[in-house]
Amino acid sequence: MSTRARIVGWSHLPFGKRTEPDTEAMIGQVVKDVLQHGGVPAADVDAVYLGVMNNGFSKQDFQAALVAMADDELMHTPATRLENACATGSAALHAGLDFIESGRGRIALVVGAEKMTSLPTSEVGDVLLGASYRKEEMTAGGFPGVFASIADEYFRRYGDRREELALIAAKNHRNGVANPFAHVRKDLGFEFCHTVSDNNPIVADPLRRTDCSLVSDGAAAILLADEETALTLERAIAFRSRVQKNDIMALSRRDPLAFAGAAGAWRAALESARITLDDLDFVETHDCFTIAELIEYEAMGLTAPGEGHRAIREGWTYKDGRLPVNPSGGLKAKGHPVGATGVSMHVMACMQLMGEAGDMQIPGANLAGVFNMGGAAVANYVSVMERSR
Repeated sequence: MSTRARIVGWSHLPFGKRTEPDTEAMIGQVVKDVLQHGGVPAADVDAVYLGVMNNGFSKQDFQAALVAMADDELMHTPATRLENACATGSAALHAGLDFIESGRGRIALVVGAEKMTSLPTSEVGDVLLGASYRKEEMTAGGFPGVFASIADEYFRRYGDRREELALIAAKNHRNGVANPFAHVRKDLGFEFCHTVSDNNPIVADPLRRTDCSLVSDGAAAILLADEETALTLERAIAFRSRVQKNDIMALSRRDPLAFAGAAGAWRAALESARITLDDLDFVETHDCFTIAELIEYEAMGLTAPGEGHRAIREGWTYKDGRLPVNPSGGLKAKGHPVGATGVSMHVMACMQLMGEAGDMQIPGANLAGVFNMGGAAVANYVSVMERSR
């Protein structure tokens, strides 16, 4: 049995304020859909990995066991839940890849899900603060307040970049119009994103509502197989490389603008894939806040530190630019149901590489980069992906 894993199927619910009462219902739908898409019966699945952050979104925990509720053929299949803040989905994906590449099985099912909108907004903010170092980073602005402090320091050090943040928001919302899975499919435009108003208030100064990703419900799933099994199936996406790097949790113990863990993950992934950033056809990156995308331009090596504004100002990251970033609309337009996000980002990349992205499609997309992070660049995952069938 080959120990190189492939993505052989995927499924994705539209993100937003969904009518399902809980994650169980959403999980059930994406499990059914991914098995059909991959052409694999549930009885052939050797392991299940579920990404759900929870941390108070639901009183129902032990959610890995919910996956088998979708199909009785999964009732005796080993199932494990993973949590790694906003990178929970990628943690589940890596666990599934490790399972196959260790030779323990041929097929793994990976699911990411979160039901966020059942809680009042004030409680959502407190739940999300669990992805920060609470002893030092409890802010009146909740989790947005953490990134507002990062934006403040960035502006102090490199100059006010509110306009560039608005350009990033406008870019991603424009891209999101073409994404049938996006929470918001509306081109908001630069002026709306840049102007503070009743419809675009300050959430945590200097971040406006349009600088913040959406509180969303959703689920996505990926089916993994070893290389030999993948050859018998319709689709196969390979990982040229995949890397996880962590950084210290407390912002007080590191340079909050360096995103050193993210930069290290990008360097290692590109080196392992034996490519440079210029070889990538597009990137899906973790724009939980627009300031995060700006700094991620620098972390991936697109610009020098403090010069991320050039990438958006000069059009490099638009769909027709030097390196399209977030052609899906990113977390900004697509939404950010925490446990589903990492899985979703990889699904978006798979669709591009298979030429199945519809109006989102980047022509000739052959090599993809995906960056998903947990917390303020604490848990950092980079994937370099290509079509292999």
